Amino acid sequence: MEHKKSGRGTTSHVANRYHQQNYVPDPDFDQTAEDELVISPKTKCIEVLAKSMINVVKSPDLPMDYSLNPYQGCEHGCIYCYARPTHNYWGYSAADDFETKIMVKTNALEILKKEMCAKKYIPKPIVLSGNTDCYQPVEKKYGLTRKILELMLEWKHPVMIITKNALIKRDLDLLDQLNQLNLVRVAISVTASQDATRRIMEPRASSILSRLSTIRLLSKLDIPVHAMLAPIIPGINSHEIFEMVSACADAGAKTCSYQIIRLNGDLQQIFEEWLELQMPEKKEKVLNQIKSCHGGSLADSRFKIRMKGEGNMADIIKQQFLLAKTKYFQAVDLPPLNVEIFSPSKNGMRTLW
Repeated sequence: MEHKKSGRGTTSHVANRYHQQNYVPDPDFDQTAEDELVISPKTKCIEVLAKSMINVVKSPDLPMDYSLNPYQGCEHGCIYCYARPTHNYWGYSAADDFETKIMVKTNALEILKKEMCAKKYIPKPIVLSGNTDCYQPVEKKYGLTRKILELMLEWKHPVMIITKNALIKRDLDLLDQLNQLNLVRVAISVTASQDATRRIMEPRASSILSRLSTIRLLSKLDIPVHAMLAPIIPGINSHEIFEMVSACADAGAKTCSYQIIRLNGDLQQIFEEWLELQMPEKKEKVLNQIKSCHGGSLADSRFKIRMKGEGNMADIIKQQFLLAKTKYFQAVDLPPLNVEIFSPSKNGMRTLW
């Protein structure tokens, strides 16, 4: 019998593809009534020492040069998260381990300072986070994101933030000061118009109303906010596109974009099992519609195609989004972030690697 895990995105434990041996349940074990109780695994924070922090982004699909992730793994539990398979590199499962075993890079600030002080370092906007949410719940304890923002402000380095957690409101003081120097942009992920949809897809992320409230608060400070409708999942949240775009525009977002779901690696098994548990009557239809967007496959690694998909279903989603964007958003030409005033403190030194 499969246990139900309260408040978690997945009930699966998918074997790590890099392990030669993996543990599986004994099919002959006779479970008792006690074994059928709801299990709610606690989050375990694992402190690690990073060797590097700034990732050079070379993908032609992503509008960023650098990314930085103070945490690996994410407690939000988003079932579709493209970062799940990266947990294998740390020796863990992309399923339950991804949202219960969080690596905390305790030396993030020290390494970041060294990298930005290197003589050959070229200042460009750094995206927090390109992989896992920098404002996920463990940030309340460790505060790595705030420390990084303090450094960005002190050294006048441009930063872009991607999050779906209202915890970002804690750092409004820093964001406001960064914005006065044209050093910050914020992207808020909005994946539904109804919280019932969000609740099953992203069990530990902030509510939709909370995210819209966050957009509204940031916008009142004139901090440019980008609404990220990602991912759009055919048959699950694709019918909410107009409402999502309208709500984000009403909250004050300056720009918006979307991406279509793709299920690379272990995500296929994780997502299929989740569909079977949450909406079995829709499972085959949803999977077939996703495949129709990616040339008959659930996965897609093709540059320039993977993010938006192709085919009839992808075109319907594109047209819905463009109609909604045209109706609710005005064209905005934001200036590039300031890279000219970057200045490491006297304690830092520009040196060779």
